[in-house]
Order: sequence, then C-alpha cells, then structure tokens
Amino acid sequence: MSSINRFLLPGLAFKAVVIGGGYATGRELVEFFMPAGPTGGLWGMILAMAVWSVVCTLTFVLAFRMRALDYQSFFQGLLGRFGIAFEIAYFADLILILSVFGSAAGNIGAALLGLPLIVGTLGLILLVLLVCAAGQTAAEAVFKYVSVLLYTVYAAFVALSLWSFSPEIAAGFAKPVPTDGWISGGLTYAAYNVMGAVLILPVLRHLRSERDAVISGLFAGPLAMLPAIAFFVCLVAFYPAVLNEALPSDYVLRALGRPLFHYVFQTMVFFALLECSVGFVQAFNARIAAYNARRNRVTPKAMRVAVPAVITFGSVFIASSIGLVDLIAKGYRLMALGVLLLFLLPLFTIGVARLLRGRAAAGA
Repeated sequence: MSSINRFLLPGLAFKAVVIGGGYATGRELVEFFMPAGPTGGLWGMILAMAVWSVVCTLTFVLAFRMRALDYQSFFQGLLGRFGIAFEIAYFADLILILSVFGSAAGNIGAALLGLPLIVGTLGLILLVLLVCAAGQTAAEAVFKYVSVLLYTVYAAFVALSLWSFSPEIAAGFAKPVPTDGWISGGLTYAAYNVMGAVLILPVLRHLRSERDAVISGLFAGPLAMLPAIAFFVCLVAFYPAVLNEALPSDYVLRALGRPLFHYVFQTMVFFALLECSVGFVQAFNARIAAYNARRNRVTPKAMRVAVPAVITFGSVFIASSIGLVDLIAKGYRLMALGVLLLFLLPLFTIGVARLLRGRAAAGA
C-alpha cells in the first residue's frame, strides 16, 4: 500500500480531477479532439498526455521541495504575494467545474431513470459533502476505489465496442478527414485540466523523496489519459454524428443495446463525477485547513461542510440555467487561458529556475 500511495495515488487523484464532467461523459473528448478528425484527435490526446506528465512532474518535485501540501502554500512559494491571483481564478474555476458536474449528474439521472435534472445534481452534491466532511483520508479512499471501478468498466466498454463496432471504428479512422487543429486542441485541453496537478497536492504527503515525486508525476499523464484514449476510439465508430451529442457515452451505450451495462456505465460516470468534485472541493478545504494551521487553529468539522455546501448549491443554479455543452465550450477555454498565465508560465520560468538553482546548490 505504501508504494501505491507514493507512486500511483497522485496520478489516480490527478485522474480523478480531470475525468469528471465532459471527459467521463465523452463531451470534452468530442469538443476538443473530434474536430481534428479521428486520427488528429488521437495525436492531440497523446500531446495532452505528455504535457500532463511533464507539468505534474515539475509540480510535484517543486511542491516536495517547498513542503507545500495545498495550493495556497504552493503559489505563495512560486508567486509570492501575487499568489492571490491564482486563488481568485481558482474560485471562479471551482464554480464553473461544479456547475459542469452538476449539469452532467442531472443529465445522467434523467437519461437512466427519467428523474428531474435537479435530483441527480443534488444527489451528487450531498455525496461530495459527506466525503469532504470525513476528511482527507476519505477523499483518498474515493480516489482509489472509484479508480478500480472506472478502469474495470472502461475495459469492458472497450471490449464490447470493439466486438460490436470494429468495422465502423476502422471506417472512421480511414475517412480522409483533415487533422488541422490537433495541436491547439491538445494544448487547450491539457492546459485547463492540468490545474489538477496543484489541487491534489494533499496526497503528496505520502512521498518520501524527490525521486518519488518524479515517478508519480510521470505516471500521472498515462493514468489520466489512457481511459480517455480508449473511450475516444469507441466514439470514432459514430463520427461525425457524435459531434452533436451532449452525452456521447449515452449515445454509444444505446447503440450497444445492452441495458444492464448501460446502467453500470452511467453509474460509473456518476462516481467519476463524485471523485472529481471531491478533488476540487477537498483542495479548497485543504487550503482553509492550512490557513488555520498556520494560526494554530483547528478547522471545525462544520466548516468543512458549510463552506463547500454554499459553493456547491450556488453552482446548481448556474448549471441548470446554462447547460453542459455551453459550459464546456465557452467557460473551459477561458479557464485554459487563466491556467496558462497564472500556473504554466510561472512554473516553466520561475519554478524551473528555482529547481535548477536548488540542484546546482546541492551539487556544490
């Protein structure tokens, strides 16, 4: 278990943060990769995976060296007094992300059980609050056990799709479609999702050395992206019709014609939304706890529930008034710009310079 916590848990937690909302439902994959066609989409996903591994590795090593286990401490060390800029952007992103997750959960409840949209959304929020009330250990348990469910269901989904749609998948990849835009799609997708690297810093408490940070960072990209690549290959069977589907996963599952597996898959998607929401909300709780700890105060358990409750329930109204497709198409691109300016540029300039200075000092 120690090796899992050191080498795989950071990647599983990172996967938890990036898979929710559009990725689990297939909407993000369609939005950012399908416009470049099946082949171009795969190239874009491989590019995004490589970016994730590089950024996670740099982030984990820098955080380990600074002993930063929450995003506030990390950005205070990286940006100094300007770290507040990231906090403002993160809070806006938190509202956006929870809105997307709430909308997706409502759509899943409606698609599976015919429930009103608000029922699925509220169910997700209540589970998130229960996990966050239980603390960091409970959040890490969610990352581990939901990952087992997710990888198992995705493997079964790919096997069934290949069995049923292999000719259509081959035909989709054989279509002479321009691959223009795969670089911008891959970089944009990687940029707004890579913020997860700093949101899951609390799980780095298990690392013992910078070597652990490097290994766990390199694993993070494949752990997060391989399920998406497998999912994307299945979606190719329905290209280009799937471009206009709000829930591409539901579209493919209906085509499979296996009602029981349909329920299993959508249940898995719901839990993927849960672990992703927990990752974002728990990061906010960790920031509050670190603030109180520096002032020798203990964060009351009620605060671990009350503050996220206000944020999540407020996000419900945003989700219900805008909708999943518009949120992903418009809001996520603005998020990508914010992450680029406030996280990636400082990381690859100030952060890399600091790491190199530290290595040089250690060598001397």
